[in-house]
Amino acid sequence: MYVNLRILNQMYGQVVVVSQQPRHNYLFFKLMTISLILLFALSAALLASAIRNVPAGQVYSLYRHGKFLRVLPSGTHLAWPLVDRVMHKINLAGQTLRLETAVPPSANAIEVRGTVYWQVLEPERADAVFGQVDQLIRRGAQEALRNEPVAAGADRRDLGVRVKQALNSALRDRGMLVTRVDLELA
Repeated sequence: MYVNLRILNQMYGQVVVVSQQPRHNYLFFKLMTISLILLFALSAALLASAIRNVPAGQVYSLYRHGKFLRVLPSGTHLAWPLVDRVMHKINLAGQTLRLETAVPPSANAIEVRGTVYWQVLEPERADAVFGQVDQLIRRGAQEALRNEPVAAGADRRDLGVRVKQALNSALRDRGMLVTRVDLELA
């Protein structure tokens, strides 16, 4: 049996054209679909990395290209992904630091142990030195104890108040406050 395709094409043009479509169109649409899915997944990942959720009682310091940009208070914030970085997560509640030192540092020294309770009041100022806070407090407490006369029968509360005042005079300009110093003389 002989079929004349020209007559079929004139009578049923759509059927013949659809059946003669090349296979590469199907592959093109499949590749476009996969590309769109990947593009959507990438944009969703970038959006998720741009969202910063700061818990209550904390602030985050945001840096762009290594320079301080701003402080993010508690809540949800947007930041540029891959450009902005959170450098410090600063807890605004009180923090503690244990101390152990000898006063004066010699053979017949009195061993002083204690706890310093401190908190951040101004995160913008404290951010610059937040990585070295422990060392600043230890060094300041040791200097204050060296400058204060410590005797074996000294009142530890009075000594703690004087150390607290000395630490606050050094840390107040940096946005931090020492709330209490508990000392034990050994």
